[in-house]
Amino acid sequence: MLDNYREPEDLLSAPSFLSWYHKTGGNDEQIWEEWIKDRPDRKLLVQKALSLLEATRLQEKEPPPEQLQHAEVALWAKIASLDDVATSNVGNISRKISINRLRWIAAASLLVVVAAGVLIAKYVYSPRPEVRTPFGQLAQRQLPDGTEVTMNANSSLRYGSNWNDKEDREVWVDGEAFFHVKRTQSNSRFIVHTEHFQIIVTGTQFNVSNRHGQDNVLLQEGSVTLRTKDGKTITMQPGDFVTYDSTTEKKAGCSKMVLAWKDQMMILDHTPISQVATMITDLYGTHVRLEGDSTMPVTSMISNNDLNRLVKSLELTGDFDIVRDSLDNEITIRAHGQKN
Repeated sequence: MLDNYREPEDLLSAPSFLSWYHKTGGNDEQIWEEWIKDRPDRKLLVQKALSLLEATRLQEKEPPPEQLQHAEVALWAKIASLDDVATSNVGNISRKISINRLRWIAAASLLVVVAAGVLIAKYVYSPRPEVRTPFGQLAQRQLPDGTEVTMNANSSLRYGSNWNDKEDREVWVDGEAFFHVKRTQSNSRFIVHTEHFQIIVTGTQFNVSNRHGQDNVLLQEGSVTLRTKDGKTITMQPGDFVTYDSTTEKKAGCSKMVLAWKDQMMILDHTPISQVATMITDLYGTHVRLEGDSTMPVTSMISNNDLNRLVKSLELTGDFDIVRDSLDNEITIRAHGQKN
């Protein structure tokens, strides 16, 4: 069924795709993540559809106050009419009691309607802003509270639309981003949501990555509290590195390696070539085909601001032959000794 999607418009007409975009829950997120996994062509199609969706999405207006006021007046009028019926049947005590009870039910219903109106105005009519970075590009953004964010390529960030000094500031990250969180006067919490973590801070600097079911957090400055989905709490200190890959592990991290992407560099220290291939696909949307030993380690410092330079640097290690097919957006990496 999913193989029938050929154009961005095909995706935009699919309810499950829109459900995945709006993160409404269910199995849609897993289905679409699997659909684009290791398929740069599909990732590109999804990116085009998301661009169209962002460009054409209507900013729905909040219901005007007079409309809510009119509904309230009408409901109270209906309650008053029930009161008239009750008082016109003075002889029927039991019916009067029943009608009075109905009045209270209607009044309670009014409170529910008003409360629902407030919630709808806050959550339905206040679209959650989103920032996305394309393949091969970094982006710097400032959030409404002054927090500075640097985003890696092929990443997205959503955040609440109604921030103030007293409420929690919440963001959702898919991909990789570095945060320099601004402390508020009331020390309100800043919460970053990933697939497996809630990262809770007040003012600090940290890096978070959320790709392929793997989450990791590096704390550079300040303190961070992590909460996992199974209820575990982890307190981090500067230099700590916490990773999740089926299990949660806390260890000392190498800040220079983890944060190299901010300087458009890639520092590899006995990194398997299969992991490098995944990084290339994540950052540039290019499919990588491996031939030979996929566990061959790579140790190098590589410029990561351009795919051609990255490929050239890998070749200069002397361990690989690399063929790039621009037409099919594919790279073949062949370990030496695997030539045909």
